[in-house]
Amino acid sequence: MKLILLFSAVGMMALVAGAAALAADKTKSEEAFDRLASLKGEWEGQQDGVKISLVYTLTANGSALMEEFRPESGPVMVTMFTVDGDHLIATHYCSAKNQPQMVTSAITDAQKPLAFLLARITGLKSPADWHNTGLTVIQEDSDHLTQEWTYQSKGKTGKTVFRYTRVRQGPS
Repeated sequence: MKLILLFSAVGMMALVAGAAALAADKTKSEEAFDRLASLKGEWEGQQDGVKISLVYTLTANGSALMEEFRPESGPVMVTMFTVDGDHLIATHYCSAKNQPQMVTSAITDAQKPLAFLLARITGLKSPADWHNTGLTVIQEDSDHLTQEWTYQSKGKTGKTVFRYTRVRQGPS
């Protein structure tokens, strides 16, 4: 009986140690994705007098974070965030009917803002057409988020800054 208890205890310690090792073996990009995934839920903001709602949903067995950009008036847009090796990818499904794919450089610090730059774009009819060229995601704290989107149109560049606050659900 003592031998069974001893083997059970050793087995449990091995299981706990194995789980801790798996958690410790996360790459910096996986840690950055986990931090991004902490955005899960609803956010609200305003841009040029238009109310905007963001909804983040973890999908694909936790391997993709979907952001739905829902302006009070106008079309909904979606951005999908995923891990790819040592960096993250953001693919934006734009109301301009193009899909910029933006990537970070290799993640070295999972706590820093995530700066995505245009790697390729699909659905762009002409290089002069309006399209996003970058996105910086700044998680100020667990309730405040800033996004800086850069774009290009007709040879000119610009930046739009969005500020969001987490929507807290009241007690039910």
